[in-house]
Amino acid sequence: MMDGLPPRVLVFDSGVGGLSVAARIHQSLPGADLVYLADNAGFPYGGQSEQVVIERCCSLIQQSLQQSPCDIIVVACNTASTVVLPHLRAMTELPVVGVVPAIKPAAACTVNRRVGLLATPATVQRPYLDKLIAEFASDCDVVRLGHPGLVCWAEQLVQGAEPPQAELDAAMAPLREAGVDTVVLGCTHYPLLLPWLRKSLPEVASWVESGEAIARRVAFLLAETGRLAAAETPRAGVGEVVSEARFTGAAPPEIALFMAEMGISVARVCEHWPGATTAGSA
Repeated sequence: MMDGLPPRVLVFDSGVGGLSVAARIHQSLPGADLVYLADNAGFPYGGQSEQVVIERCCSLIQQSLQQSPCDIIVVACNTASTVVLPHLRAMTELPVVGVVPAIKPAAACTVNRRVGLLATPATVQRPYLDKLIAEFASDCDVVRLGHPGLVCWAEQLVQGAEPPQAELDAAMAPLREAGVDTVVLGCTHYPLLLPWLRKSLPEVASWVESGEAIARRVAFLLAETGRLAAAETPRAGVGEVVSEARFTGAAPPEIALFMAEMGISVARVCEHWPGATTAGSA
């Protein structure tokens, strides 16, 4: 990045779930400029082949960096992170931060050693989960639950439709029956559903997500380049956290208002990007 400009972070997801990560980054690094890129035209990634996900992610991120150079790339999508990170790192010299289910901190939180893992159907089947559990939670009973409705309910929430509590309660039955006291939110969409998840599983003491760990990693990488102080210092007179929110499909209605409610104001919203039609502004 050019001297004098604030550190800039590209946050990429298949939809709106990465906003939960963007909010965490902003809380930790209020002086950083964020660019949000959502491939909602390709949503959901769980139903796509690995090759399609790799090609879409790499192409879109490369185009976004050409328009808006950044210091760090955050892939705020669990499904994409499982397959695309090596390809991105081969494509660019920029640091690339991915997201994995927070098995390690969950194992540190649980008292009864029963942990629930909420993720997409594609994520719960990935072999890397076996490795995470074996390494960090081998003494725990980890109940994996991949439900296709959760990520869609999170996307619909942005459009004003509350999740169907009765259906969500039914979906959570395996975790309730297992008596878990800790739940890993293994998809960045799921923190958006937390109020309804808490109603469904009131006995769960700890809900563990990855956003805070990602923010710490971004801070560490900026410190290595001497840019952490600028990222930690709020910029006087600058109201926008996200300089541009880019959607490859239609932008969700009232997305700027939804982002503002999360504490992340946006200067511009573009839909059908990279055709880049301005849909609105904060």
